[in-house]
Amino acid sequence: MKGFAGACAGAMTSVWLMVVAGAAFAQTSEPSAPDLPAVQDTRAMEKLARARNCMTCHAPDRTLLAPSYRDIARRYAGQPGAADELARAIADGSRGKWGSIPMPASLQLAPGEANRLAQWILGMAHPSRS
Repeated sequence: MKGFAGACAGAMTSVWLMVVAGAAFAQTSEPSAPDLPAVQDTRAMEKLARARNCMTCHAPDRTLLAPSYRDIARRYAGQPGAADELARAIADGSRGKWGSIPMPASLQLAPGEANRLAQWILGMAHPSRS
C-alpha cells in the first residue's frame, strides 16, 4: 500500500507542476491578447475594402491610381467631421480633392460600410496602427 500511495503522490505532484507551468505560460502570453481584436478588425476591414473594389485604386501605404489610405488619414487627421466627410466621399464619390482623377461613387456599399471604412482609414494616421 505504501508503494501505491507514494506513486499517487508523485503523480499528483507531476500534475500540479504541469498546471502551475501552464498557468505561468498563460500569464506570459496574455499581454498580446488585447491586440487580437484590433488585428481581426483590420483584417476584416481590408477584406471589406477588397470586396468593394476599393483596393483597385487605393493601398494602405502606397499610391496606386489614388492616394494611399495613410495619406488620406494624415490629411484628415484632427479635423472635426472628418469621418463623416470621408464616409460621404466614399459613398458618393469625389472630384478634385486629390488631383484630376475622380473617385466614383461606391454604389455597392451596404448601409454603414462607408462609415466603417472611413473610421478604419482615419485610424491609419497613427504609425502604430495598420
